[in-house]
Amino acid sequence: MELMDEYRRARLLMELGKPAEAARILEAVMAAEPGNSDVRLRLALAYFASAQLTKAEAHLRDLVARDPSDHYAHHILGRTLERQSRTAEALPHLRLADAMAQITEYRTAVERAVTSVTPNS
Repeated sequence: MELMDEYRRARLLMELGKPAEAARILEAVMAAEPGNSDVRLRLALAYFASAQLTKAEAHLRDLVARDPSDHYAHHILGRTLERQSRTAEALPHLRLADAMAQITEYRTAVERAVTSVTPNS
């Protein structure tokens, strides 16, 4: 099967709520297209959705290293770190994403992280 067909199949699996299956397909696509940032992001999202957080983190760190202005990659990296109870480490990524793009979800994530890092006594 062609890579594009596999990519489309993986996206469909994500829409159907089957991120682990999507990740398995995207791993093969990523192996064939290691420089493709869109595939890397989709793979990271599949890992995130299937709670394979260490794998998601690795791909997201690669994405933000390649393009530090990618606010979405920073946001998802922050969320990935937050899900690993590494909120203090997540906060700079969440704040950066919020500063780059005024998106309600980004602001909410920052507020949640700030509250978690500095809880009211």
